[in-house]
Amino acid sequence: MARATLKRRVWGNRKDEDPSRRLVTMLEPTSTASEAYRTLRTSLLYSFVDDPPRVIVLTSPGPGEGKSTTCANLGVVLAQADKRTLIIDGDLRKPTMHRIFGLRNMRGVVNVLAGEHDLEGVWQEPLVGLKVVTAGSLPTNPAELVGSRRFAELVERARESFDYVLIDAPPVELVSDPAIIAAQGDGVLLVLDAQNTRKGLVRRSMRSLRSVGATVLGTVMNNAKSNGGDYYHQGYVYQ
Repeated sequence: MARATLKRRVWGNRKDEDPSRRLVTMLEPTSTASEAYRTLRTSLLYSFVDDPPRVIVLTSPGPGEGKSTTCANLGVVLAQADKRTLIIDGDLRKPTMHRIFGLRNMRGVVNVLAGEHDLEGVWQEPLVGLKVVTAGSLPTNPAELVGSRRFAELVERARESFDYVLIDAPPVELVSDPAIIAAQGDGVLLVLDAQNTRKGLVRRSMRSLRSVGATVLGTVMNNAKSNGGDYYHQGYVYQ
């Protein structure tokens, strides 16, 4: 069955702000930016009624395109809609989620994969309904870890416990990790930079993701300007 096609605009913050200021859905819940993230949430909730994706991987073609910001804010608005939501920082090379939420990163995904803790023992709750699992100590073999049986078990355990699981993955063009992670999710949101991401890079990223059987739900365009000069994110969902 073909997935629905839709188009939504999501407003966001300027890229030069410190990580904690990117969380507009918590800092400015009545702002235009927050409302736009809620619109993205609505698109996600109601465009796939027959076969809703529950484990969603967020990645980008290259670095600095806003994937972690989008992941964090989408997680917040899902939790605000009474959806049990878990964010997993799957970027074991350059994790950001703990900085965005202001969380400690003493233990996380790596510690679960090493068998030191279970999932419940490492998640933190920045707001009611939203759990976040930070990366933990940076490993020397991130691609092997996310491709391991234990990572697959972590994802399945999360799927059983939450309505939505968002996984922040590294950029597609840099390493193999995002393709490995994408193959274990129900769908991928690809975050782009309107000013810097080249079309050829987007096409290569799409091919890379689809080559492992990943479903690309759509893209979120970041760092674009409206006529009024504000920055926005713009989302599309493909069939």
